[in-house]
Amino acid sequence: MKPILRPAVTLLLVMTAITGIAYPLIVTGIAQVLFPAQAAGSLIVRNGVTVGSRLIGQPFSAPGDFWSRPSATSPQPYNGLASGGSNLGPLNPALIAAVKRRIAALRAADPGNDAPIPVDLVTSSGSGLDPDISLAAAYYQAGRVARARGLEPSRVRALIAAHAKGRLLGVLGEPRVDVLELNLALDQIH
Repeated sequence: MKPILRPAVTLLLVMTAITGIAYPLIVTGIAQVLFPAQAAGSLIVRNGVTVGSRLIGQPFSAPGDFWSRPSATSPQPYNGLASGGSNLGPLNPALIAAVKRRIAALRAADPGNDAPIPVDLVTSSGSGLDPDISLAAAYYQAGRVARARGLEPSRVRALIAAHAKGRLLGVLGEPRVDVLELNLALDQIH
């Protein structure tokens, strides 16, 4: 038994030192040198105060703000410790009811807007932490935001266009806009 146990324990200690200590330290060090902002959480700082991250969404509910995609994390929205979707299938009555409530809330907040509601404004993502919404979702909200802030709708639409992010490598994903960055830009002009 001793001839088998000693190499097993030695291998466990060596592999723990390599994969549990050395490798994470090396990767973290490389990340800190090559990508310092991303390694620190892609934080957004305004006037010396951290207001959020480019990687994790935040809930917004004021009429003059763009609203984020719904989050299915618990116990509160955008909980980074509980990342995950709702796990509700498309025919689940709970999901259908939640989507209907969200549609009603969007219609009540902007009764004159009869445009189709983009799906990302009524369904949560797989992570529940998305900081971005589609351009369609941003443009859908532009009229409400412009009225609430007393701005020309064309100015709000121009701000959306200025903050739009394209597809990754020109082909992956959809064009989108970061909700926090867009709301911060709105705060600077009004």
